Amino acid sequence: MDARALAALAANPGCRRRALLDGAGVDKGALAQALGAPANFGQSQFAHQRGNSFEARVKADGGADLVRLLHERLRDGSEPPGPGAVTTPDLTASGPQGRTARTALALREATEAGRWALLDHPMVSLDVAGSPAFLEPDAVVVHPDGSWTVIEIKSFPMVDGSADPAKVGAAARQSAVYTLALERVAAMIGEPEEGGGDATDPAEAANRADRAPVRARVRYQVLLVCPKDFSNLPTAELVDVRKQLAVTRRQLDRLTRIEEIAAALPEGTTFDLRLTDDGRIPTRPVEELTAAVDAVDAAYAPECLSTCELAAHCRTRSRAAGQVEALGRGVRGELGGLTTVDAVLTAAMNGPADEAPTGDPAVDALRRAAALRAEALASRPEAVACR
Repeated sequence: MDARALAALAANPGCRRRALLDGAGVDKGALAQALGAPANFGQSQFAHQRGNSFEARVKADGGADLVRLLHERLRDGSEPPGPGAVTTPDLTASGPQGRTARTALALREATEAGRWALLDHPMVSLDVAGSPAFLEPDAVVVHPDGSWTVIEIKSFPMVDGSADPAKVGAAARQSAVYTLALERVAAMIGEPEEGGGDATDPAEAANRADRAPVRARVRYQVLLVCPKDFSNLPTAELVDVRKQLAVTRRQLDRLTRIEEIAAALPEGTTFDLRLTDDGRIPTRPVEELTAAVDAVDAAYAPECLSTCELAAHCRTRSRAAGQVEALGRGVRGELGGLTTVDAVLTAAMNGPADEAPTGDPAVDALRRAAALRAEALASRPEAVACR
């Protein structure tokens, strides 16, 4: 799972299908292709290369320009970082667990040093429904006061200090996932080390007493860095992610544990595509694969089309079942216990609006709407009723 997937999962915590497939590391794009419902979104190779080029430019010179941008946007009256004031710790380690541990150590050392530091592509972890997720922010800056700022670098333009609100919102939700993971690292920093020396040794005790206290904390404003006015020059703005952070924390806590979802599946359920030896062509029958996917409950909503590779398949199944979720979460919330389109039409047409209220606000509103529609059509005989 990456931060983008976690942000999408947090926005739809009731979707067990996505939680299981992401937790198991299933390639949902290949799965959707094999099901005959390929995803129609994603980043082009050109956009990916442009993004990598822009990120390399932003981080040039040891990240000095990036830290300067951050200091300018803070406007807190502190001294700007001078030449050579920004350290860039080496985060090289073996495997995701090793990189996570190395990142935590680098954050601790930079915080205790009390100076500017830039961590390029650090790795942090987050427990999601009982499964570890390793996340890689674009960068994290450690301030001299011990606070940390998440840096999110995007290739979409920022024109006159503003960018596409939908893209900024997506970046904020993604950054909130990084912030949540960093909060857990900050909570661990400052705790007494186990086996950290002989507590009865006077020299060791004096050394600990002289050590500066750790003041690690994560700032709730992330720095969003984008190209300025369609150029390749970087500009930046601070984005407050407290709202997204609260939502992400609450939604991730609501997720059903992945082992519980897996335990409810029929014995032998697998999402293996049975690819040919060249790893390109799936050979598993579509009927088998569809049955395996449908064995896991989904919670489709139109918003999934921009965040999940399986959304087209889920939309088709939702429409075939006549589920009102296909019309949007707002409609679903208004209809209460009416979960299918047939149930909605039956409730609307089974009685005139001037009858006594049924006690169900959704049914009463539907009957009133049906009466108004019939009245409008009656006043225009030449009108053709929509179907």
